[in-house]
Amino acid sequence: MFQTTGLEQLQMKIKIHVVSKYIQQQSNAANNHFVFSYTITIENTSTSAIQLISRHWLICDANNKTEEVYGEGVVGEQPVILPGHKYTYSSGSVLETEMGTMEGRYFMQSKENGEFEIAIPKFLLSIPRTLH
Repeated sequence: MFQTTGLEQLQMKIKIHVVSKYIQQQSNAANNHFVFSYTITIENTSTSAIQLISRHWLICDANNKTEEVYGEGVVGEQPVILPGHKYTYSSGSVLETEMGTMEGRYFMQSKENGEFEIAIPKFLLSIPRTLH
């Protein structure tokens, strides 16, 4: 039987929730300019305070054009998320196609376990479809 380390236990207790939305007013389909917003909530269900240090995104459109983005923190912050708390932020992305995906990882740290990564699950960016 395998035992998990303190770091693995910590990683399992960080939950990522994503909601994405198409921003029609800022988009221009004739110019292949599609704007999306996304809101991410990072939930810390562990017993340790964590800090988000940086991020890495893979943004892929329907033509398989992929953009890699690295940056410090999120929306200009490097938030500390206390045990039992959540941190929510909103940002956006522009694609040349009506749909695409984003996925990535957060680089975090805690006093007890040092630096670690949390995967950001792949999520869809897509204009709404109408069914008749």
